Amino acid sequence: MSRPAGGASFLEMSFRIPTKEGFSDASGCAEMISRLAGRDLPEDKLPLVLHVRVVTGYGGGPEKTILNSPRYLTSLGYRAALAYLHPPGDPEFTLLQQRAAAAGAELISIPDRGPADLSVIWRLARLCRQRRVAIWHGHDYKSNALGLLLRRVWPMRLVTTLHGWTNLSGRVPLYVRVDKWCLPRYEAAICVSEDLAAECRGLGLADERVHLVHNAIDTREYARRLPRCEAKRAWGVPEEALLVGAVGRLSEEKGFDLLIRAVHGLRQKGLPVVLAIAGEGPTRAALQRLIAELKAAAYVRLLGHLADPRGLYEALDLFVLSSHREGLPNVVLEAMAMEAPVVATRVAGVPSLVEDGRSGLVVPPGDLPALADAMERLLRDVALRGALAEQARQRVETHFSFDRRMAKVARIYDRLLARPAASAGGPPAVARDGS
Repeated sequence: MSRPAGGASFLEMSFRIPTKEGFSDASGCAEMISRLAGRDLPEDKLPLVLHVRVVTGYGGGPEKTILNSPRYLTSLGYRAALAYLHPPGDPEFTLLQQRAAAAGAELISIPDRGPADLSVIWRLARLCRQRRVAIWHGHDYKSNALGLLLRRVWPMRLVTTLHGWTNLSGRVPLYVRVDKWCLPRYEAAICVSEDLAAECRGLGLADERVHLVHNAIDTREYARRLPRCEAKRAWGVPEEALLVGAVGRLSEEKGFDLLIRAVHGLRQKGLPVVLAIAGEGPTRAALQRLIAELKAAAYVRLLGHLADPRGLYEALDLFVLSSHREGLPNVVLEAMAMEAPVVATRVAGVPSLVEDGRSGLVVPPGDLPALADAMERLLRDVALRGALAEQARQRVETHFSFDRRMAKVARIYDRLLARPAASAGGPPAVARDGS
């Protein structure tokens, strides 16, 4: 993608921003950008990264990364704010606001009535001008398209994160095509898995614009605090029962129907298995019908949305990812960090996370017998479960810590703004309270 006005003049240009009152001169932006190379700025003068995303309800897996990012960026020389487009009056958006506040993240509400709502463009243009956004960081097709539009009137660099195209129902395939049109026009594409990085290169992005940065976990927050037996009691599960769990949106691509059938088959073999699935979504009614058909209500529970699933992870004898499609699932990282043994399907970034036979077991997606066999193997072998769980925790600490992830992201920002890398010496020191 060509850069505005070419080369260094990008930093010196004066832009004019549309507002409802007319046009406002943004000549102060060049002065602000000229100071970006300095690391001695007070916090309120640091360059601002604006994360932009479209969301309904309380969001999904990407929120675990996005909401947690701002508090890590300050020590790396950046401020961050989140602009979330959402349906007006969505009552569940308050849950996101609460999560953002708990994470110390500034969440800006942008009510969005759909494609014809031009007020979204005005609001975001004004936000970019007033806050002097240095980096626009999109997280989906609409935020990527809006970034391209608004960059024409405000001098900011364009970054996007690809979280994976997993839900392909309804109009989503159209949105994927829009997203793939936008990506070659972005200056940096952060991919959470190897397959997404390959997809970007296939769309024509040069290697230097494609960055493999896996999802990560805050290993201080995700750490076991209770023994498994105590955690089970908190959920009303007998100690002798084998608790299997899953966390995710109740949608077709998660394969929860296969997981329920696998648990039903293990019960027929005499294993005292109990299944708990945390999440909400469009297939809830279908899953409830399946549970009724199998007469499995006594041992299969749909828990609904859990704002904090850590207590569930602590209680699990086995965590299962049964998905047909994923990016690099945060729920697997969380389970591994909480020392819950893992069985996961071989989708997208999972093999780079779960080492088969060492930090978990990996099976083909959509293969019910293979899924059930792997689950049975672990549920019958308590020593193997313990060994895999220990290795999984070590792997997350070594390769998938949030400190390391954000240091990589900051280096991408540094290159775009031609700043000295604050993270050049490795991951930053982050206080145990996350500040």
